[in-house]
Amino acid sequence: MLAETLGNPRILFTVVVAFALYAYHRNSAKEMGIIGAVWALTALLSPLEGSVRLFSRLRRIWQPDVILDADGEVLAYQTPGVILVRQTPKSKIGLGSLVAVQDPLGNTRLALALDHVGRDEGILLRTIELNDVQTPLKVQEQTSSLPANSVAAITSDGSDLPEARLVQSRNSLVGLVAPDSSIETVLFEVVNTGSGLEEGRLVEVQVSKRTVTYQVVNGFTKEEIVHQKNTFGYARAQAQKIGEWDDEAKRFRLVKWLPEPNAPVFLRTVGAFDPLPDAIGHLPGTNYGVTLRKQDAKEVGLECMVTHNTAILGILGIGKTSVALEIVERMIASGIKIVCLDLTNQYATELAPYYDSAAEAECIKKLQTLGQSGKKAVKKNVEEGGSRQVFEAAIAEDLMNFVNPKNDWRLKIYNPAQFEVWKQDSKPYQDTASMASLTPAEITHIISDATLRAVAGLGMTDRARVCLVYEEAHSLVPEWNSSVAEGDRAASNGTARAILQGRKYGLGCLLITQRTANVTKTILNQCNTIFAMRTFDETGKEFLGNYLGKEYANVLSTLEERQAVFFGRGSSCENPILIRLNDRADFVRVFRRACPPRRTAAGGMRTLG
Repeated sequence: MLAETLGNPRILFTVVVAFALYAYHRNSAKEMGIIGAVWALTALLSPLEGSVRLFSRLRRIWQPDVILDADGEVLAYQTPGVILVRQTPKSKIGLGSLVAVQDPLGNTRLALALDHVGRDEGILLRTIELNDVQTPLKVQEQTSSLPANSVAAITSDGSDLPEARLVQSRNSLVGLVAPDSSIETVLFEVVNTGSGLEEGRLVEVQVSKRTVTYQVVNGFTKEEIVHQKNTFGYARAQAQKIGEWDDEAKRFRLVKWLPEPNAPVFLRTVGAFDPLPDAIGHLPGTNYGVTLRKQDAKEVGLECMVTHNTAILGILGIGKTSVALEIVERMIASGIKIVCLDLTNQYATELAPYYDSAAEAECIKKLQTLGQSGKKAVKKNVEEGGSRQVFEAAIAEDLMNFVNPKNDWRLKIYNPAQFEVWKQDSKPYQDTASMASLTPAEITHIISDATLRAVAGLGMTDRARVCLVYEEAHSLVPEWNSSVAEGDRAASNGTARAILQGRKYGLGCLLITQRTANVTKTILNQCNTIFAMRTFDETGKEFLGNYLGKEYANVLSTLEERQAVFFGRGSSCENPILIRLNDRADFVRVFRRACPPRRTAAGGMRTLG
């Protein structure tokens, strides 16, 4: 304060005049009187400045919007684009309002008020400069008399700045790109906590003049020094890149770069989602439908979901079967045949329009009779004892008929737990021998092998022919350390071999399970499309982290019902995305209206064995 006072021009001028009067004019009263009068007129009254001030006051009275008063001063320019302002006690600047900044070179910049970041002698306000926007002449006139580094609120609502998206979309502005962002991940400081920002929501950022969409996957709090020892706490969000939306293709395109520091981040909100026949779900908070990959250079989503296998993973009651039923129904409609191994008995009910339950019930009854008949079928050759060989032959015949391209059957359902199939596991003694029933995993192996042989007989192809659906896969193809019976290990290995060999014949699988850790990794590692739903076990999250990245793997435990992280060859998006899946009733209503089920006849009874 002392330095500012002593450095005042009037003080310096007074000191110089006083010294001159004493040194050169002290002997002349007339000279001292004239010089003193000039000093008083210049230093005390300042007629020129007084006239300007009077004129300015009159203009404020007659035209109150012509000249603006300062509402604050620039405290710091934080490159790039952010200006930190110390507000005056009577400041009229509100959050989200436009301000004019008089820079040291006398140029007027426009900025948007973002948020308060701390307290010093006044409130510290963070603003972001409007780049590439011409300051209107009216604003330049209003701020022409402001001193350098002054900040004033302006009355414009932004309607005269149509090129400034930052102004037009200020209500959806949620943050600024923070340091340590990367090509795949953007970190941003949240400036609008009441915007509805939450996990799974979409945000948009400019990347090389392209509007790129990211998905929020995490958030945490931070604290840093704003000015001197003044600190403030704030929220920082983490979002993963999805891509640039292609409205014509209805999919996201990959963008291989990152946004500039302090670039504005906008929340993407596009109304309520209206279910679409080709959408597997939608991105939360938007009407962006998420589709399976459509025809491109080489692949179609449904086909590569078969040939490159698909897994649906998540805890009990989270909606896995609903997703599986939807995918199966889409496959049936596209001409892919389904062999479903269902321990829950849900598929026959839910897919009734595609399933001839009466004919299939008779087929299943004959298979059950053949299996039960082997309980007392003792043979000298142990391998021939029991009913396994007879059952295998009957299954092979049934599946050979099913995959035959000449018929239009589309859905075959087996419940491995309903078959009582026996194998002889000891040499006979007095026409008796030890018998053991096959486990669901062993029957799964028989069905999988028979399906592979049936499609192999049709020759090699790069198109999908048959999809094996393993519902409750942890019981049908268990990992070696989760096997209950000794034969389950060999059975799981055999099923896995069938899947590994099936691709070149158009055979693949859809695997549904509650426990990732309990399913054979030989098959799971071959699943190139993943629907990861809520899970809590660390083994499952660690495994999925290799597919989805640790950012998405970390959100799995907080996913809501009917939400999933979707990624792989079957997705229309190049990166993992968190989606809200279709409700079963909505899907059935919309899809079956667009693709009415065509019930196929089973073709009468077939002789088995």
